Amino acid sequence: MAASRAGDAEDVGEHATIERSLHIEASPDVVFAVISDPAHVREWWADDAEFAAGEPGWLGFGDLETGGKRVRFQVADAVPSRLFSFWWTHEEGVEPGPTTANLVVFELEPSGTGTLLSFRESGFRERGWTEAKAREVHADHSNGWDHFLGVLTTYAVGVAR
Repeated sequence: MAASRAGDAEDVGEHATIERSLHIEASPDVVFAVISDPAHVREWWADDAEFAAGEPGWLGFGDLETGGKRVRFQVADAVPSRLFSFWWTHEEGVEPGPTTANLVVFELEPSGTGTLLSFRESGFRERGWTEAKAREVHADHSNGWDHFLGVLTTYAVGVAR
């Protein structure tokens, strides 16, 4: 995975966004399927996932009986082979939006024999959290995305074969 980092540890005073850009040796069609289909998402990110465009959904991390958790998830936009975005981490029963959830955007662009994936997560500052909470959640998500975008890359290449 060739990734560049912006919006994270270098500007921790902001805690506003996490941005990554990486090249994946798989077509935009494959990468889109891998990031937008719950069956694929279960293979590279969440332990369980249930979502559909326009409907509330969730991601499961770990075993719920031993301390795992479900996180709210709702598709914001899906343009096959070009864009997939979703709101997440909002409270149960709360409509996701700029002040209640984080927004993740995957933009896909053909690049040589693969795909340039631009990733951005925003919403850390808009949630009304204390500076310490924004910094903590930003660092946690930044570290998580560094790991899971690597897993995504490897998984997508395997799907493409």
